[in-house]
Amino acid sequence: MSPNSTMKLVTVAFYGFALGLLAVGLRELLTGFEENRCSMTYMFEYPEYRRVALPRRMARLYPAYGLYLYGEGLYAQETRALKLTGAPVLFLPGNAGSHKQARSLGSVALRKAENMEGGLHFNVFTVDFNEELVALYGGSLLRQTHFLHESIKAILRLYKHLKTPPQSVVLVGHSMGGVVARALFTLPRFNTNLVSLIITQASPHLAPVLALDPYLLDFYSAVRQKWVNQAKKLRNVTVLSVGGGYRDYQVRSGLTSLPCTPGDSNKLSLVATAVPRTWVSTDHLSIVWCKELVLATVRAFFDLLDPETRQFTVNPEKKMAVLNHHFIRHPVWMLGETQDTSISILDVTMAIACLSADRLPNVYRIHVPWFREDSLTTASVPSVTEISGMLHTSCPDNISGVLLQLHTAPNCQYKVLILRFCGPMVPVYTAVTLLQACGGQLSSILKSRRAAEMSEVVAKGLQPHKVNLPVYILHILLGCSWFQEVWSFLYLPPMDALPPWPLLLSPLLYILGAAVAYWGSTLLRLIMRLISLILAPFHRYGWTFKLGGMWFSVSYNMI
Repeated sequence: MSPNSTMKLVTVAFYGFALGLLAVGLRELLTGFEENRCSMTYMFEYPEYRRVALPRRMARLYPAYGLYLYGEGLYAQETRALKLTGAPVLFLPGNAGSHKQARSLGSVALRKAENMEGGLHFNVFTVDFNEELVALYGGSLLRQTHFLHESIKAILRLYKHLKTPPQSVVLVGHSMGGVVARALFTLPRFNTNLVSLIITQASPHLAPVLALDPYLLDFYSAVRQKWVNQAKKLRNVTVLSVGGGYRDYQVRSGLTSLPCTPGDSNKLSLVATAVPRTWVSTDHLSIVWCKELVLATVRAFFDLLDPETRQFTVNPEKKMAVLNHHFIRHPVWMLGETQDTSISILDVTMAIACLSADRLPNVYRIHVPWFREDSLTTASVPSVTEISGMLHTSCPDNISGVLLQLHTAPNCQYKVLILRFCGPMVPVYTAVTLLQACGGQLSSILKSRRAAEMSEVVAKGLQPHKVNLPVYILHILLGCSWFQEVWSFLYLPPMDALPPWPLLLSPLLYILGAAVAYWGSTLLRLIMRLISLILAPFHRYGWTFKLGGMWFSVSYNMI
């Protein structure tokens, strides 16, 4: 066997092994998520979306956008004339989101209002942003922010006939809609009193998921500077950010943390698994219709209403007490009672574990001290239960580690396996490998005047030292506080996204990335050959020649 053949076999065997490792990782990525334990919210009557007329000037400036009032059944008929008496809530869809996603919040609020005394109810509005892809292109974000400002003023004008009309609107934003809600305060003519409460769902506040254009980075920079530099002026604005948790692979919950100054008690960031009576992880879309989370939101809204004015309270202490009650610590008694509030989640957990001695149920809890991403799981006996946990943010200095509590039956067997998921970094190493292969291709063209096969230049371009060394240096620099500040200021990916053990992870990730590039180029070459074979019979061949002073052209088809 020739040396070239031996080298090819070794290359194929190497990349075959890497491909096997990659297949195992893809299997975990596609099937490793826990099942969706959210309950679906249903509409008892046909949902209707009544368009709210805007001034002609606004209609001309934003022809693709719209403002709607959600309604069902009798309520939809009663509000046809838009003579409203409830408390206004405005839902903002996210990237490629539809204004019809407000139906879960609106329907649950209507059903809940039927049992309330005094006629307390909400008017749920929703904005149509034409399902724009603002997570990929930030050029539309500022336009959406201006339209949101005009929509809020249009909503408040609908209540001018009341003796005590509402002075503000509560915003509920999903995904990028939550970022747009916070961007309102960057507008020079925006009255900050128009919005005093914002609840966001799976919104990437810390940084964009994909920073693909400068408009997106400039937008995030303006929002961050406003909320950090003028934190004192915005202290009365209450913001609650809820992340989806383990199942949300589009916006990891670490990005949902609010960038605010330490000690600002009116800004809360948590994960859906930590919300009392919810305790479920949601994907990026189900967080909108997850019944457990929607119920917690609607219950908090009703507790925020002032019985006298029938509008949302503007008292910051009252708002935080209600949000803490429904989203952080939910005792058995009702809000406002004077019982001792020293009860903890551990007390509730121990109470659940001792309810039935004959069945001996198991209770598992994962507690993260520095970020509200607790998870609580119960399991009956006999059963096999798999608990999935993920650290969405890195551990700060001088903070205790993660606490895993297992309240199990005496005969329970368990195994704890700790892994670090680094799947999102594989495309980065793949891109680096392809760039090195392109460099090798250009070098081959300059030297031999011909292009080599892509799989060949990918194999020759496998030089980990060109990639690993910068990663090691970067990891050392990230240990310096000044470099961390610069890193955060430039809105680069969060530091915990980098390999914690670069000496081990970086070479492995580079191999996996090279495997994707190698087999991807091989598959592309096979596809191109197959297409060529299919199109070859339809290709026209021909030539031109001169005979007797005249030019002749001959052509024929391959059949």
